Amino acid sequence: MGIELKSTTTGEESDEKYMKVALREAKRGGRKGEVPVGAILVKGDQILAQDHNRCIELNDPTAHAEILVLRKAGKVLRNYRLNNTTLYVTVEPCPMCASAMIHGRICRLVFGAPEPKFGAAGSKVQLLKDDTFNHSLQVDHGVLEKKCVDTLRGFFRTKREKNKGLRLKAESQE
Repeated sequence: MGIELKSTTTGEESDEKYMKVALREAKRGGRKGEVPVGAILVKGDQILAQDHNRCIELNDPTAHAEILVLRKAGKVLRNYRLNNTTLYVTVEPCPMCASAMIHGRICRLVFGAPEPKFGAAGSKVQLLKDDTFNHSLQVDHGVLEKKCVDTLRGFFRTKREKNKGLRLKAESQE
């Protein structure tokens, strides 16, 4: 079915173990020039799917890590309902991804870093605990938050430095 990670850890230790897998995915995406967001979907002790942002690679604005993971897991389970699963993502999901989680019936979301511009789990808007929808999720946040934030900051710092270097080079050639 998926990758099994057997352990005797529970609670916080288990969340950190799975978030580390999501962080590895985020870093894989960052090395490809994608915004470094990683996600995994877990059911019991099994990782059903894992991925990172691929918007640039796939020329697809919907190719967020969360969406890709939900699609893969649906194929693994042969069902679009992803009941009794936990989604681990390094950054708070956007409204598109949050809506997909509601439709997929994800049980629990665990994220590392808040997303003040687009976060749909409370930072900007709150979609996941809204009583107007037919499904809500348990949301836990702040798991390995510093590592998740540092991964994003490092990526954007490097990108700014690279862009600044390109601008300086272009200016010197004028």
